[in-house]
This record gives sequence, C-alpha cells and structure tokens, in this order.
Amino acid sequence: MTSAAQSTRRACIIGAGPNGLAAAITLAQSGVRVDVFEAQPQPGGAARTIELTLPGFLHDFGSAVHPLAAGSPFFSSLLLQAHGLQWMHSPAPLAHPLDDGTAVTLERDLRHAESVLGTDGKRWRRLMQPFAEHWSDLSTEILRPLHVFTRHPFLLARFGLAAFPSAKMLAYLFRSERTKALFAGLAAHSFLSLDQPLSAAFAVILGAAAHAVGWPIPRSGAQSITNALCSHLGSLGGTVKTSTRIEDLSELREYDAVLCDVTPHQLLRIARNRFPTRFARRLAKYRYGPGVFKVDYVLHSPIPWKAADCARAATVHLGGSFQEIAASEYAMSHGRHSERPFVLLAQPSLFDPTRAPAGKHVAWAYCHVPNSSSVDMLEALESQIERFAPGFRDCVLARHIFSPAALEEMDANLIGGDISGGAMDLRQFFFRPTWRHYATPLRNVYICSSSTPPGGGVHGMCGYHAAKLVASRL
Repeated sequence: MTSAAQSTRRACIIGAGPNGLAAAITLAQSGVRVDVFEAQPQPGGAARTIELTLPGFLHDFGSAVHPLAAGSPFFSSLLLQAHGLQWMHSPAPLAHPLDDGTAVTLERDLRHAESVLGTDGKRWRRLMQPFAEHWSDLSTEILRPLHVFTRHPFLLARFGLAAFPSAKMLAYLFRSERTKALFAGLAAHSFLSLDQPLSAAFAVILGAAAHAVGWPIPRSGAQSITNALCSHLGSLGGTVKTSTRIEDLSELREYDAVLCDVTPHQLLRIARNRFPTRFARRLAKYRYGPGVFKVDYVLHSPIPWKAADCARAATVHLGGSFQEIAASEYAMSHGRHSERPFVLLAQPSLFDPTRAPAGKHVAWAYCHVPNSSSVDMLEALESQIERFAPGFRDCVLARHIFSPAALEEMDANLIGGDISGGAMDLRQFFFRPTWRHYATPLRNVYICSSSTPPGGGVHGMCGYHAAKLVASRL
C-alpha cells in the first residue's frame, strides 16, 4: 500500500464528525493525503464531550450510548482500543419503567432476555436471534447503500420481513403489554410515527445489537471515540484543522477530491451555484426530520428510580405503555407537542466514574419535537422523569438546556434539531439524498454525512462508503 506521505493525490473533508473522520481514514489507508477541516474548535460533531455545566462534569453533547459504534463494521476494523477507546457496559443495556413501579429490561444475553420477558420470551428470541447471531453479516448489509446483489440473501430477506412493517404491526407478535412497551421504546428511535413503515426496523436493529455487541458507553464520554479516530488518522499522516470553517468550495481548488460531511442544504450553500439546476433542486427538496429538546444534568446523587432495575442500565426509556409512546410519536410527526413525551435518558456516570467528581453524577435526557420547534419542553420532560423517579428535581444541582436552535448552533449539521441527518421515512429511504447517494455532478465533490446511506448514528459507514467511491475514482 502506498503511504500517504508518498502519494501525489490530495483530498480534504469538510467536517470532523464520525463520518468525516471515517472518510478521512479510509482515504488515508488508500494512500491519499488527507486534510480535515472542522468549523468548531473541537472535533467530533455530535460525538463530543464538553463541560457544559460545572467544572469536572463531562457531558456528551450528542450521543452517549453507542451500540452502532461498537457494532460498526468499519470502526471494528480499526482497533481503536489501541488509540485509547475503552468500551464500558452497564449490567443491562436498557431499562423501561412502568407505572406499576417495576421496569422491563433488555438483557444483553439472549437466554436471560428470554427468561425476563416471560410469556413473550420465546417470541423475542425467535425474532432477534438470527440477527444477533449473524450481526457481522447483517451490519455489513444494512449499513451500506441498497444493492441488488447481496452475499446474504436469506438473512437480508428475513430482516426485510421484520424491518419494513410498522412497529405497531410487528408488536402484534407479543402478548404482554410490558414487551410491547419495550419494543415501542426501541422503535421510537426511528423518529417515525409507530404506525409508519420502517419504524419496526429500528427496534429490530437496536434489539439485535444489544444482544450481539451491547449498548456500551465510551469511557470518559463520546469524545473518546473522536479522539481515537483522530489519533488513528494522525498515524496515517492525515491532519485535522479545527476552527476552520469552509464557506465556499472555491477555497479548496488545490484538492483532487472534496468530501463534505454536511447536509444537503449546507452543501448547496457552499457550492455557490456550481451545481446544475436539476441537482440543486433535488438537494433543496431534501426533507429534515423531527428535532430534539435536550437537557444535560448535574446531580448530587443517583436518580431515585422507583424500579431498582433502572439503576442497572445506562439507558432508560420513559414513556409508559406502547399506546402512550405511539401517541407521543404520532403527535410529534404531525407537528404537535405531546404533554407526555417519550423521553430517552442516559445516566453514564453510574458506570463511568470519570464523568463526574466522586459522589456526583451526570445525566442527559431528550424528547422528540417538530423540526425547529421553539416550545419549552422542560416541564413536560422533567414530569416524565419524576413520574418514574419521584424526587428527581431535588437531585438537580445544575442543568443545561438545548433547544433545537441551540443544538444547530453547536453543530450546523443538526438542522432544526434533527440529529438523524434527515427524515428516515420511505420517501427518503431509497434515494438519500438523491439517487447519486455520495456523488454529485461535480466530479471531485462528494457528500459523506448522515444524509447519505445508511443514515444517522455513530457508525462512520456513510463516510466509509463515500470514501471507497472516491478512492476507486482517484
């Protein structure tokens, strides 16, 4: 393999998020000299860890729990542990408290999960086992653009039968309301109404990942993933230049290829009318998904959950029954704000003592809201936490609130608070962002953000596939 130092080919990446860094590493591995330009003073995009509240408290700006990072085919090939990344697992990947004071848990071991889910245990195992046992093959297939040809046709066909229906339809597999509630919380990660096609896919993927690789947290926060990627890139001769905002592609004429870890509307802006009208119109029509309203907390003690099992999980889903979660997501997808929103909560300091001073804790929680919402959801969000953890507010020492606009200000890719890089419904599933996927009509300009296949999540596969295309052309 030609070393980056010897190569005459040069490429640059706009944006140092997980996909931008994955693209940079892939090109550097191919012998291309790579520079990464990041507008923020800290690389990572949504995978950053910052002292948002008080000194010594490390908060994840975006993602906190990373099943797809741990299960990413590309990240797994990099041996990032050699660059300081350390995964930490809570005893249970997920807990879902209910109003009776108990919680249903998603256990990592499939046999344990079968036992915990009681009357639905065998049904859960039959649904998840083929995908968990063949996670390496499945993740390679689903974390790439759609192809006519596949090396695993039967596995992919089985996945399609489970993934394409709505969560509401697939939930009929289960008899217990407890299992249905657990399934609803997983499906709600889709940001789709649970009666929409593809909403079940997220439940199946996240459930299978929990049994295959777990839902780990990186020691010292998501920044550890970014730092490991930057370190790996540096070992290949690549550079990352922070506080360097690219406003116009003309600034990058010296490069043989420019890969943009940005969303379609941003790409249009920096392209400055260079794209043909038809392609520009397609990018302009790209639809962004719902946003999130997020709160980071400093706590003087652990969250006082009514259900003790909640203390076993780094991730807690707050929303009650399937019907209640479905109502919350339906309202959000129709431009309304639920009075009892589905809330995702992470409590990493229970399992990672580096995140807060001794005896203190950090947590974050968010709920889904319509894109660019300006509604203050703090009361509704905290009421959901109090519902399952009475006295929670008394534990709060400090909080930092992120509206959708504030999220976008911190990371320009989070348009209107959309953390998924665009709506993930059927209309936008097959052609994301256009039929060209990573390429554009400009021969040396590409897009590699989560607005390309396979979509949102900290897995780097959008950047990897974009860079493989670029490397083949270079």
